[in-house]
Amino acid sequence: MKTKKMTISAMLIAIGVLGSQIIYIPVGASKCFPVQHTINIIAAVILGPIYSLGIAFVISILRNILGVGSMLAFPGSMIGALLAGLLFRVTSKKEMAILGEIFGTGILGGIMAFPIAKFILGKDVAALFYVVPFLISTIGGSGIAYAILKILDLGKISKKIL
Repeated sequence: MKTKKMTISAMLIAIGVLGSQIIYIPVGASKCFPVQHTINIIAAVILGPIYSLGIAFVISILRNILGVGSMLAFPGSMIGALLAGLLFRVTSKKEMAILGEIFGTGILGGIMAFPIAKFILGKDVAALFYVVPFLISTIGGSGIAYAILKILDLGKISKKIL
């Protein structure tokens, strides 16, 4: 079971990193990646909160190493991934995972991006500057994740995977 989870994690990380090369929305010092939010929700539902958090962390590190991400990737992706996984674990409802991702990334991640942008990146931005772009990105990625999870449910693929 652990080998399957690690393999799925590696595949999701690869998709997240490759997807960041293709689709992103530049907003100030931030680069918003809808693919990241899709990965966060799928990982939260299939693998759980710890794996989802770890996957978001590794994707953020790799994007920064490759020069396609920013330090703002960490609060944006990790808070949403963890909250999505925790809400799904408690409720077993995909919709709650999606709400967790949207609130965690869009609101909490957007707020947590401010001190990173101001004090680490030296950007002079308003406190809630990143909330709107993070919300736009996470809503788009969450919609994609919802469609994918519906397809996986129809074929009962997610149960066969694990």
